[in-house]
Amino acid sequence: MALKGRALYDFHSENKEEINIQQGEDLVIFSETSLDGWLQGQNSLGETGLFPASYVEIISSGTSFNQADYSGSSAGSPGTQVSLYDSSRVANLGSGGGSGFLSNQGSFEEEDDDDWDDWDDGCTVVEEPRTGGMGTNGYSPLNLSYPGAYPNQHLAFQPKPLLERQDSLASAKRGSVVGRNLNRFSCFVRSGVEAFILGDVPMMAKIAETYSIEMGPRGPQWKANPHPFACSVEDPTKQTKFKGIKSYISYKLTPTHAGSPVYRRYKHFDWLYNRLLHKFTVISVPHLPEKQATGRFEEDFIEKRKRRLILWMDHMTSHPVLSQYEGFQHFLSCLDDKQWKMGKRRAEKDEMVGASFLLTFQIPTEHQDLQDVEDRVDTFKAFSKKMDDSVLQLSTVALELVRKHVGGFRKEFQKLGNAFQAISHAFQMDPPFSSEALNSAISHTGRTYETVGEMFAEQPKNDLFQVLDMLSLYQGLLSNFPDIIHLQKGAFAKVKESQRMSDEGRMAQDEADGIRRRCRVVGFALQAEMNHFHQRRELDFKHMMQSYLRQQILFYQRVGQQLEKTLRMYDNL
Repeated sequence: MALKGRALYDFHSENKEEINIQQGEDLVIFSETSLDGWLQGQNSLGETGLFPASYVEIISSGTSFNQADYSGSSAGSPGTQVSLYDSSRVANLGSGGGSGFLSNQGSFEEEDDDDWDDWDDGCTVVEEPRTGGMGTNGYSPLNLSYPGAYPNQHLAFQPKPLLERQDSLASAKRGSVVGRNLNRFSCFVRSGVEAFILGDVPMMAKIAETYSIEMGPRGPQWKANPHPFACSVEDPTKQTKFKGIKSYISYKLTPTHAGSPVYRRYKHFDWLYNRLLHKFTVISVPHLPEKQATGRFEEDFIEKRKRRLILWMDHMTSHPVLSQYEGFQHFLSCLDDKQWKMGKRRAEKDEMVGASFLLTFQIPTEHQDLQDVEDRVDTFKAFSKKMDDSVLQLSTVALELVRKHVGGFRKEFQKLGNAFQAISHAFQMDPPFSSEALNSAISHTGRTYETVGEMFAEQPKNDLFQVLDMLSLYQGLLSNFPDIIHLQKGAFAKVKESQRMSDEGRMAQDEADGIRRRCRVVGFALQAEMNHFHQRRELDFKHMMQSYLRQQILFYQRVGQQLEKTLRMYDNL
């Protein structure tokens, strides 16, 4: 039995096995069990193919449709593809297990379809949800068993021995006074931030990790990592196992603060990325480069993924909080298989995730008016929406320019070169009046323009690809902020509600003050993340524009040199 679904985001196919879907589009899903994070179904145009499981939500448990009804449907058309450079995809496409459909496909992302090789015995792999859509910051709208639960069983808010409450009042009384969000699928609820604001997250006896926020010239900012470092991503190498049955790409990572390089596969990056999403509630975790259902061993795809992993790593190491995460340090430095397993399990059992992560913050003592904070957040919300639109616009224009370089420009210069060659051949038809030197110069001119066409076709590798890589990264970062801002908005609403109830005598003032204090924690964290985003944006876009313009100058200089060399052939005629 097929299922009814709805697209949460736009998805543009990159090959004939995938199909385009648009946000809000009704879909038919042939099976709710994903294969390596991909579902098979049919869009509203009748095209049948694959799309990411995290891009859709299932809206009914079954329909009268049957997969066989669509066996004769089209396999999908590329349409207006965003090709190799569509960066609006959520990098995490899930890690679902086997599936009945397309089980003979050998081209799916191998990174997720087997065991954890030599560095995991398989017993601690966290099972990701296989149904429902994933939000832009990694949350999944599952049917939670109680208010404030986390999106995955691993992150469920388990009762702990009560060591200390953030307020002296019992949580039961608090919950009965301050209304809870009726939408249990809201990221404010699913992330656990509602429980934190209401004081329902117990304090730990000992918090081993702390992250400080300090006041800077532009407001709250993350305290810098006291031990900054960088990490290179190099040498993507095809490896095999099981006597060549399985193949994968290994990347060499060399942190500046470690003595030896480590070698990681994409699936290892994917594991780390999921840990980051689960832990860092109010931080915009950079998206990994998207997965691809086919062609993952093609040279262009490997090179593209390496470039984007370099950008991802650069943002990870430069973030004052993410760079200090124990799981990230373990990922970068662990060489021993046994130690790897221990560190991996420790990261998966980390209690300071989601709402509990907010307990690790040390915030400034300076007073901030909550209305001023709300206004600041609203300004950033409008900015991020406008930037997201403009980044998408630039991506579209740059991608079209790539197509012209590779296709249109090369063909036009080839046509021009052929036309000059035709003139040269025509001049040779009447030998007594033929000028060999002139004919040779014109023929060389034709070959020059053919060379220029090839130069245009190769140029995007030097400039436009890098622009598209950076825009892809920022599309991912920007797509996280609506959910993060929603957390702050939910906290503001609880503060206003609690103060109103206190004014009406239906809540003790110290309880309302406790809600306000915890809202300050969320507010400081969001402002620190906003400031970090702006700092990185200024550096990244300055570098992107300088690099692009330098490469453009070098390109047209090379073109000019070719033309000048050809021009000199006419000087002595």
